[in-house]
Amino acid sequence: MADASTRRAHTARGVIYVHSSPAAMCPHVEWAVGSALGEGVNFDWSAQPVLRGAQRAEYFWEGPQGTGAKIASALHGWEHVRFEVTEDPTPGSDGMRWMHTPELGIHVAQTDTAGNSVISEDRVRYAMEIAGADAVELHRELRLALGQEWDDELEPFRHASDFAPVVWLHKVG
Repeated sequence: MADASTRRAHTARGVIYVHSSPAAMCPHVEWAVGSALGEGVNFDWSAQPVLRGAQRAEYFWEGPQGTGAKIASALHGWEHVRFEVTEDPTPGSDGMRWMHTPELGIHVAQTDTAGNSVISEDRVRYAMEIAGADAVELHRELRLALGQEWDDELEPFRHASDFAPVVWLHKVG
């Protein structure tokens, strides 16, 4: 039987960002995530101001290493659902981020401790080989490796809370 320190070393955590889901799909999204986590979940849904009729939610999760991949797999390919799943790095495993849009599908990236995407040496060499001396093509290959198209599409959805009205509190007296 593993001791507490061994169990902690194999526990991962991360966040699920459902950037947009049709309201009718929200219970199904919760069910899929709960199945991946092995326990029921309830998200705190709110309106997604970027896309009329859509809902958004964030959920912090904890589970065994690889749970982020299970969650992303459970949601992968769902029409009209935009999401990101992160799994923080742990001793012995890299951090990961999965981004999904209906138009682009899924992009998977290794991440560092600050959440930055990490491109492997082999991927950089491949981009250089494909591009040759063409700087524009090298730029395109590196943007692809970084998942720039996914970031560009998801960025307005990430900042949806920026559209919420500001409530000013005034000191009285």
